[in-house]
Amino acid sequence: MSPARMSRLESAMRVVLEFNDAFNRHDVSAMMRLMSDDCVFENTAPAPDGTVYSGKQAVTQFWQDLFRESPHAHIEIEDIFGLGERCIMRWRYDWTDAAGKKGHIRGVDLFQVKNGLISEKLSYVKG
Repeated sequence: MSPARMSRLESAMRVVLEFNDAFNRHDVSAMMRLMSDDCVFENTAPAPDGTVYSGKQAVTQFWQDLFRESPHAHIEIEDIFGLGERCIMRWRYDWTDAAGKKGHIRGVDLFQVKNGLISEKLSYVKG
């Protein structure tokens, strides 16, 4: 396979890695530059189905609220792979609550990337 073709096949994974780096910096502006205007984010809470946020405004507000409520939020990538427009990332999410107690969960995100932007981020958690 040619390097150019391999680069196209891996493009979704590159976008997701950049998105995760921005997440760990709590840089909502950089995160949203990597999401499409019609993006969809499906959160893990509340169980069992989570909440769906549609559109850049709703998704931006979610991230701003999350980082305000969880200023130590961090996602460690445990595994990641992608092909074409799809990327799957297994992760560990760590936080510290208001009382100073540390916690974590593990899960998986399913991403769809179109035209170099994340159009869909569906999150699932072990539990």
